[in-house]
Amino acid sequence: MQINSHHFNLNVISQSILIVLAATCQYGYAADSTPSSDPQIASAKTTDSTPLNNVVVMAKKTTRSAVSLSGTEIQKALPGANPLKAIQTLPGVYYVTADPWGNNEQNAQLFVHGFSQQQLGYTFDGVPLGDQQYANYNGLSPQRAVISENVKTTTLNSGAGDLSTASTSNLGGTINILSSDPAKEKGLQFNETLGSYDTRRTFLRVDTGESESGNSLYAAYANQRARAWDFNGRQGGNQFNLKFQHADDVGKLTFFYNFSDKIEPNEDSDLFGIGAGAQTGATPYTRPFLYPDLNLALNYLGKNGALPAGVGNNFQNYYSAAQRKDHLAYLKYEWNLADNIQWSNQIYYHHDNGAGLVAGPISQAGLPALFTVYYPGQNLSQLFGGSGYATRETQYNINRFGYLSKLNVELAEHSIEAGFWYEHNQSTMTRMWFPFSASSPTTPYESEHNPLIVQYEGVAKVQEFQPYIQDQWHIRPDLTLLAGVKGSYQFAGGTVPVQQVNAASNKNPTLYPSGTIDTRFNFLPNFGLIWKVTPESQVFANIQKNARQFPTNITNAPSPWSVGSQAIFDNIAANVKPETSWTYELGLRSQNRFADTYGVTGLDSQISLYHVKFSNRLLSINPTPQLATFVSSSAPIVQNVGGVTTDGIDLSGTIYLGSHFSLYDGVSYNRSVYDNDYTSGTTTYSTSGKLIPATPEWMNKTVASVKYGSFEAQAIGDYVGKRYVTYTNDAAVAGYFLLGAEASYQLPKAYGIDSKLSLNVTNIANKKGYSSLVVNGPVYATSGYAAYPLAPRMFFITLSTKL
Repeated sequence: MQINSHHFNLNVISQSILIVLAATCQYGYAADSTPSSDPQIASAKTTDSTPLNNVVVMAKKTTRSAVSLSGTEIQKALPGANPLKAIQTLPGVYYVTADPWGNNEQNAQLFVHGFSQQQLGYTFDGVPLGDQQYANYNGLSPQRAVISENVKTTTLNSGAGDLSTASTSNLGGTINILSSDPAKEKGLQFNETLGSYDTRRTFLRVDTGESESGNSLYAAYANQRARAWDFNGRQGGNQFNLKFQHADDVGKLTFFYNFSDKIEPNEDSDLFGIGAGAQTGATPYTRPFLYPDLNLALNYLGKNGALPAGVGNNFQNYYSAAQRKDHLAYLKYEWNLADNIQWSNQIYYHHDNGAGLVAGPISQAGLPALFTVYYPGQNLSQLFGGSGYATRETQYNINRFGYLSKLNVELAEHSIEAGFWYEHNQSTMTRMWFPFSASSPTTPYESEHNPLIVQYEGVAKVQEFQPYIQDQWHIRPDLTLLAGVKGSYQFAGGTVPVQQVNAASNKNPTLYPSGTIDTRFNFLPNFGLIWKVTPESQVFANIQKNARQFPTNITNAPSPWSVGSQAIFDNIAANVKPETSWTYELGLRSQNRFADTYGVTGLDSQISLYHVKFSNRLLSINPTPQLATFVSSSAPIVQNVGGVTTDGIDLSGTIYLGSHFSLYDGVSYNRSVYDNDYTSGTTTYSTSGKLIPATPEWMNKTVASVKYGSFEAQAIGDYVGKRYVTYTNDAAVAGYFLLGAEASYQLPKAYGIDSKLSLNVTNIANKKGYSSLVVNGPVYATSGYAAYPLAPRMFFITLSTKL
């Protein structure tokens, strides 16, 4: 699994630097240009003289490093792909899951410049999507918020997000997703994808076109079914989008509604190190679920649910699944008060019902002690149905509504923007245990009833308020300065109507605490500039302070409500501060077009340097050595480990050889290190100067594209460097290189129908390795780690039609 990447890195870096120095940096098509409203078919109407689509779009009017990916490119990567999965081609972005679409949220992992997905901000059409934690309490994933084929653009602000971004977690940048607008012309679109592991995806969209009164609407439906690649689990679900717009001289009214109902059988992680298994080589490459083979599952366990000898924590469960059902809607009006004044107001509502289910052995470490507290002296196997298995269900409920307001005023040389975001959110998390009977076995596609044990229930009520104001001062035609400030205020309270029973005292403890924490950041400033050095090139710079408010769920640290006692919670409320960061960016971007010189007709490129000072870094440390386990009955420890210093560089370039060929390459280097050692109990861990685990220092992304007439193709290469799996860097996972490809052919138009046939291949070399990593502690010998396997090679074919 180990890759000797030193020589590879040097070659890639040197080539990229030469590209950047030769042209002075990138952005392709300007970000304020209007891409096709129908990205699936946009490329179908090209001719042989039409330039190739750019892989990325760079913003010209921002002081930040902002990179966009169009809906066309997202669907090229794989029809139906999660927008977050698709942006892994952008420099500085590391996104992995155990499935090719990026749909499985349990094992999704995203890093941007050393910041994890819970430290970034996410919005959809301005609506906040929360912090993207699994078992999310304040939002939903992008693929549940909008059908992939209806995405217009996905924009990454890799250093720091715009002040107007509605997020409480955007320490290290933001990802903003926009949906496509209704088409001006009436139309019908139908796409069908078939592929490996019984994949079938259907997409249907109907556009009414724009009426004389300025009304337009589309309705879209998507259904996806696929078998998990290493066990017999059915992934996918149904989704519906409706978008209405009314536009006139006074303003534009937009209504959007999304319904998503999906079930994703989860992938089990592999455990390495302590508890992995008693036998040499006991860690398997995959841990497939035994469902639906009940006889195999019953024979897998011994008496009273005993695990097979030597498997340790790498045992097989019967099934596991994430069930999520979401309703998301917003109403937005953009009012043109005057030629130089626009006022936008938006209200939104999100409701989520979710459940996470696992059917696994009752003998797993920790469960007998937990169950015995509730049913002392009883035969646990008989109590739970006699099969040796029990079913755990964690129920989630989110009800949140919010309001966004933004005023834009153009006054002489000044572009002034002011606004605010308000949200009220109530979320509930309940964990229950059910018997599993061989005579009436349950499935991962249904919810349970009548629990034997209600382990805990936590309720959080949170109000967020963020006002901001900023001014872009256009001093000269070639120079713009920006200054702004925002505030961030969180008023959060948590209660635990049902507490977990204490095994030691058999009394209701304060394992999960109750209480309120109000946090206020009055001054989060932002300063920036844009200097147009030449007509083709810009220098940009940005300095910004950001804060991450405390998470409020009761099981995922670093939430203060997840710790193991009321006393610890009270101490955190009194003494621990939320995480903050100062981000410094400096970059150069350029777009160059040439006469045909040695075959080169264009060169776009960008270089971005950044430095981040991250304060009050909070780590979640599990008191038990097991990782990603079935129990999750012991509260984690929240540890402030001081500061983190990050330095890095992103280099990207696209070279064009006429209208037939382009080559994009993006290389990034990130060094994020802890500033201090930290002490837990009586033990001091040497983390000072050590790299942040799970995130690579080196990455390289390559996309080679070719187009001849009706034929288009591209190859996508993704190199990820070595990643450490402990805070002290005493163990690591080797790097890997994945190669994917896409080819399409525009079929002759018949009966007024435009049709395109596409082929996608993922992981062409069928590379084995590990994608997402679960870091549990500072030292490998006492904590180990968990990892999820890479998805194997898969093939998909898609027919896209539009009438």
